[in-house]
Amino acid sequence: MSRAETALTLSTRRGWKWFVALFWLVLLMGIGGGLGSKITDVEKNNADSFLPASAESTQAVHLAQTLFGSPDKIGLTIVFVREGGLTPADQALIQADIATVAPYVIDGKSQVVPSKDGAAALLNADMTIDEHKANDFVTNVKAMRTAVHTTADPTGLQVYVSGQAGSSTDFFDAFAGLDGILLLAAGIIVALLLIITYRSPILWFIPLFAAFMASQAAAGLVYLLAKADIITVNGQSAALLPILCIGVGTDYALLLISRYREELHAFEDRHDAMRVAVRQTFPALVASAATVALAMLVLLLAELNSNKGLGPVLAIGVAVVFFTMLLFLPAALVCLGRWVFWPFIPRHDAATATESQHPLWSRIAGFVVTHARRVWLVTAVVLAGLAFGATTLHIGQSDSDAFTKKTEAISGVKALAQHFPAGSSQPVEVYTDPAAAAAVATAVKSVANIATVGDPQVVGGWAQIPVVLSVPTDSKDANTAIDAIRAAAHSVPGSKALVGGNTAVALDVNRAQEHDNKLIIPVALLLILVILGLLLRAMVAPVLLLLTVGLSFFAVLGISALVFHAVGHPAINSSFFLFAFIFLVALGVDYTIFLMTRAREEIVATGNHAVGIRRAVTVTGGVITSAGCVLAGTFAVLGVLPIVFILQIGIAVAIGVLLDTFVVRTLLVPALATDVGRKFWWPSRLASEGDAPEGAIPPARGATEESVPTH
Repeated sequence: MSRAETALTLSTRRGWKWFVALFWLVLLMGIGGGLGSKITDVEKNNADSFLPASAESTQAVHLAQTLFGSPDKIGLTIVFVREGGLTPADQALIQADIATVAPYVIDGKSQVVPSKDGAAALLNADMTIDEHKANDFVTNVKAMRTAVHTTADPTGLQVYVSGQAGSSTDFFDAFAGLDGILLLAAGIIVALLLIITYRSPILWFIPLFAAFMASQAAAGLVYLLAKADIITVNGQSAALLPILCIGVGTDYALLLISRYREELHAFEDRHDAMRVAVRQTFPALVASAATVALAMLVLLLAELNSNKGLGPVLAIGVAVVFFTMLLFLPAALVCLGRWVFWPFIPRHDAATATESQHPLWSRIAGFVVTHARRVWLVTAVVLAGLAFGATTLHIGQSDSDAFTKKTEAISGVKALAQHFPAGSSQPVEVYTDPAAAAAVATAVKSVANIATVGDPQVVGGWAQIPVVLSVPTDSKDANTAIDAIRAAAHSVPGSKALVGGNTAVALDVNRAQEHDNKLIIPVALLLILVILGLLLRAMVAPVLLLLTVGLSFFAVLGISALVFHAVGHPAINSSFFLFAFIFLVALGVDYTIFLMTRAREEIVATGNHAVGIRRAVTVTGGVITSAGCVLAGTFAVLGVLPIVFILQIGIAVAIGVLLDTFVVRTLLVPALATDVGRKFWWPSRLASEGDAPEGAIPPARGATEESVPTH
């Protein structure tokens, strides 16, 4: 054995298994136990952690933070509405509310603006928000909401605490307790599916425990790196980390345990059985982990900071899961012995044929291989037809579409738009040289859809000009207005103009996301192509497999679009495509990797291409199906969150994983590989070898005694 093989199977040796198991258990608990829960302490949820680094609106944000307010400033808007007109009693309540909010706003200052129709009033102020103490900010906003709602007249005065502060509070609320809720929900779903899969009251706990510990350890490692300012973590990446770890970890565990159970029939000694199982599954696990991790790391090329920060966080999670499942899980299983499979304990029975253990999958595999061309053609046509549903996806999710439930901030925005210019709560901010301020203001006034242009405020060699839009700030007209404002301001000689504010930020974020989509998706596909080529030692197979991945992805988009319409959330934001692609392709290709590595192994063992593929489908059918159901169930847990984007990602990934499991991996890939024949493996040696006659093929076995590695 080579040194690498010795290290790989160290956890399966009699004298080392307990040491390896306890060492990894202590290591995982040490990193995750005390540090994993602290990840929220290092989250950066300020604008810089999401915005594109070089965008004009980002430069404007930095200027605003430096010269025109606290670096941690956020706008607060309170809307007072009484249909039919505000009464003198309402005015008194508004004055009382001004005093109520004074302790929470910067310098205690706020400004009340009445509407022209007399039915509403708008209170604008600024609050401080510490990115590392978000809970304090949320507590303050909730306290204000409680106070102003208590003083409101129940006979008709409506009060909404809105603006950036209200919206941020609603988002923080949506993610509050997220880790605990998601982990609990994911744990319950995974536990139920594992119990069904293993039909054992004991075995299900071991892989779930290992995945949970890996998840916590990954969170602890991310915390340490973020605390040292090596990586950046925000609420979004922290939320996705445990879901990815548990889903991927359970997949890897299922693959390893399935092969271990198979080898227990071939070997009397469980140490030998696990040694073969680890060695045989190692290439697939390495390729899978490398595919997912590298796909995540490609996000480092992103222009959008939120995308760039997500990659390393999730890649760390995959790496921790990989080593946990390759080292801790085998040691733990060998330490515990065969009894963990009770009541269906696999006994040493070398005569047992592998295919006879899976009669259903044997029939399915036989049908696919026998009718290969018809199967892959029909499947491809159906998937292509489903892909047309993607044309109904509507890009352009408005602020009011961001939540699955009604929120106070959104209600406030709608009420404001009925009585004030639509952009009143989120004015555009134009920064310019003071000498050019008057000319810039005049130029901006000529732009369409402008309600008002305020007076310049000069601080530190810069002038800030507030501009209120007459159209909703999240509309296409608002985006057009931003471009026009920029063109007008930049046209003034010596203006050095920068156009910022929430509307400009949203526009720049969308454009950066489009850039990331065009760059990251092709690079990720190229990496996957290279990994498949190295794994399968072929050039034709990776290209064909990548084509099936692309077809599956577009089919998932089509199905997802129909589901989004059905659940009442048809609009998507510009980041949906990238997130869906990264998760669907990186995770979905896992099952193709699991299948094709086993197919190559069986073809080498049998000397027959079609028989090898048939056996691979037969013996991997159950485990891949179980893994797909577990992973789909894990991502479906994201549906418990009231945020539409997260809900849509959960739906799309769950659909995609199930489609890859039951259709692509079961029908399309094996049928296509069978129909292409030995050329599928070109230019490897498998492509030039002839097929052995079926009469000369040995009975299917999980392993042979000769395959036991020497000590």
